[in-house]
Formats: sequence, C-alpha cells, structure tokens
Amino acid sequence: MRNDFPISTRWARHALTVVALASLTACANFSGIFSQAKPITPQAVGLSETPIPANNPALDAQWWKTFGDSQLNTLVDLALANNPSLRVAQARLQRVQAGIDNADAANLPQVNASLDATQQKFTKNGMIPAPLAGSTRDSGTLQASASWELDLFGKNRAALDAAIGQSRAAAADAQAARMLLASNVARNYFQWLRIQGQLDVAQRTLAQREQSKQLVQDRVKAGLDTQLELQQSESGLPDARYQIEALKEQDALLRNALTALTSQQNQALALIKPAQAAINTVANTQGEVQSIPLDLLGRRADVSAARWRVEAATRDVDSARAQFYPNINLTAFAGFSSIGLERLVESGSEQWGVGPAIRLPLFEGGRLRANLKGKAADLDAAIETYNGAVIDAVRDVADQLASTQALRRQQAEQQSALRSAEAAYNIAVQRYEAGLGNYLNVLNAETAVLAQRRLGVDLTARSLDTQVQLIRALGGGYTEPQANTAAVAAAK
Repeated sequence: MRNDFPISTRWARHALTVVALASLTACANFSGIFSQAKPITPQAVGLSETPIPANNPALDAQWWKTFGDSQLNTLVDLALANNPSLRVAQARLQRVQAGIDNADAANLPQVNASLDATQQKFTKNGMIPAPLAGSTRDSGTLQASASWELDLFGKNRAALDAAIGQSRAAAADAQAARMLLASNVARNYFQWLRIQGQLDVAQRTLAQREQSKQLVQDRVKAGLDTQLELQQSESGLPDARYQIEALKEQDALLRNALTALTSQQNQALALIKPAQAAINTVANTQGEVQSIPLDLLGRRADVSAARWRVEAATRDVDSARAQFYPNINLTAFAGFSSIGLERLVESGSEQWGVGPAIRLPLFEGGRLRANLKGKAADLDAAIETYNGAVIDAVRDVADQLASTQALRRQQAEQQSALRSAEAAYNIAVQRYEAGLGNYLNVLNAETAVLAQRRLGVDLTARSLDTQVQLIRALGGGYTEPQANTAAVAAAK
C-alpha cells in the first residue's frame, strides 16, 4: 500500500515517539543503589602543611644521582633500560590505552558495506507463481549502511572517562614500578657497600691478630710470656678467617642480585668499592624532612594510581546507571537489490532507508540493577583501596622519618663509643708491652674496638638504605599530572 503521508509528517511522528519514550525515563528504577565508602581526607591522617624541602632528592626524578656515585648511576640506568618488569608494566599500559580507543569508537558513527550474491532454484510446487516457479535465478544486494548512537544520557562518555582513568592508573603503576626498581638497585648496592666495609674490618682484624700472635711468640721466646698467652693470641685467628669467608659469600649473593636487577646475566658486573670516606660523606649530606608533607598524596605513584581507579570506578557507575535510559540509534542504508545480477545496478534496483532505532529496557529480570550494584561495589572497593594506599603511604614516611632521626642519634653515640674503645685498646696494648697487664686484656679491648667498627659500617649502610627508603616513600620525583579528580572530591 502506498504511503501518502509527506516526509515531514512521518518525521513529526518519529519525533513524538522519541518524546513519548523519553518521558518513560522517569520510570528508570535504580533507587537505593549507590556507593557507601568515602575517601579519607588529608587532615584525617595528620598531613603537615609544610611542603617537601626544595633540596630534598625525593623531588628529583633521577634521585639516585644525588648520591654522587657514578657506579650507582650506571647500575640504575642499566636496570631501567633492561629489566623485564618495566617492560611488563609498559605492555599493560599500552593494553589499557587501547581500551580508550575502543571506548571512544562508541561515540563515532559506524559505517559498513556489504555485497551478497545468491543463485537459487525456485520450487514448481510452492506458492511462488510463474515465471519464477521452477526457474533458477540469481539475486544480489549491494548496500552501504551507517548507524550512530546518540549518547543523550552519557553512557558512552562515562565509559570513555572510565577507560581514561584506567589508563592513567596504569601509567602511575608503570612509574611506581620504575621507582621500586631504582630503589631496589640502590638498596642492594648500598648493602654491597656494607659488606665491603665489613670485609675491610674483618681483613684488618685478621692482620691485627696475626701481628699480635707474632708479638706474643717473640715474648714467649724471650721468656716474658707463657704458652697460655700464645694460645690466647691464636684463638681468634680461625674466627677472623670464618668471618671473611662468610662475608665473601654475601658479596657473591649481592653481586648476583645486582646482575639480575640490571639484566646483565651474560656479563660480569665489575664493581669497585668507593673510598669509605666518600661513603660516609654521602650518608650525611641528603636533604631532611621533619614532618609528613601535605603534597605527599600527589607525589606517590601508588596513591595516584589508586585515585585514578576511584575515578574510573565512578565513571563505570555512571555508565551502568545510564543503561536504564533509552538507547537511541540513527540508522541509514542505501544500495541496490535485484533478482538477476545483470540488473543489480540499474536505476530501478536502488533502495534506501533512514530513521531512528529506539530501545527502552522495560523488563530485563533485574539485570541492570544487578550490574549497577556490582559497579557500586567496585567503587566501594576502589575507594577503600585508595584509603589503604593513603594510610600506608603516611605510615611509610613516618617509619622512615623515625628511622632517619634515630639513626643520627645512634651514629653520634657509636662514634663516641668507638673513640672510647680505641683509647682503651691503646692503653691495654701499652700496659701489655710494659709487662703491666696480660694478653687477655688486650684481646678484650680489641674485641670492643672491632665490634664498634663493624657497628659503624652497619649504621652507615643503614643510613644510606633509610635515605633511599625515605626518597621512595616521598615519591621519588613522581609528580601527579593535572587531572579531573571530581569523583574523589565529590565523594568527600
């Protein structure tokens, strides 16, 4: 039957249909489904208004260079260039970034082209009349079609924002992996320096005890000492040799760790121990932080990643809520269709169509509400993960500040104890050489000196390690990019 309504009348009917369906959106029932969690505030965790001092290496993206050790610089550069864990983080970032393109595609028109050709024999005994009945004919369709979803309720925009949030979280994760790798290299390197310092002390101990043994042997020959003093002087030699071998084992293990971190398995790491004076200088020249700064939350990559996941989860909730509203697509097609391929592109074979396609979810068995509940639960989990990251970050900095301050006091006391032990040792040696004391007093005094020297090496290494840990805790040069954090702000 021929349609005598003018095109304008038909479009008016379509418009009325859209208005009528849109009025039904008030029936979208997602009441009672929302996120329960709230992001923690900086004031709740006691952050200070004082920013990180400008001279602190934690503000430098290449913070390891502030230690002034070219060998450390080389090791970190090798690790950042070759370590597989960073490549994994980068691959994850690229995968998430591809999700942005996928989500963005939903906002663009979709255009397709198709060509169908069929050869068909029609039955003589069916309902098809002559001349088609019993004949074999070709048929074909050549057509282009296009569709465009009108994102009137923001479903696709929210999905795109969620993908962007996930991408930025993955980028922060990649920076966190980079920071962790650099800090692990530095910590293992400084641990290796500690072992080198302990080896120095152990080798000096062995040499000193061998000299003492020779001195006692000479005194025994002169009749000034007995075999008891000689046995006492020899008793410490096996222990000194044992300490050296144990330290050499730790040296090998730490070299292996650095080799793995820098992915240099096919090459031997030629490590050279710097002068102890240079190590001591580096251990006491870094910037100091007195309190936990307010800008900490923007300088921790892990906190930034958690915040972006809150943003992404918030947009996922928006997208799930928008699914309760009508889905409106504009569709159009144009092409040719005919029985007989020879007439496919003739003027009488053209066909076309255009119009809206509207889908309104009226009954879907609770699927949309269940989906929204799941997204709201995901948002709760993301917010609580963010809260946990903030609390952990504050505790991390507080721990490193406490260790840094305690180590400085310990080092001052250790230096005083070392001076006293060395003075007592010198007196014991002088008294023994003058025949006023026995060799056991010398051994006891020597043991006290060596213990203080070992403690000094340990405290220096701990100071370096704590500085690395504090730099890492303060963000290690990471700066959060300018971004929309409306989700976190709104939840507050």
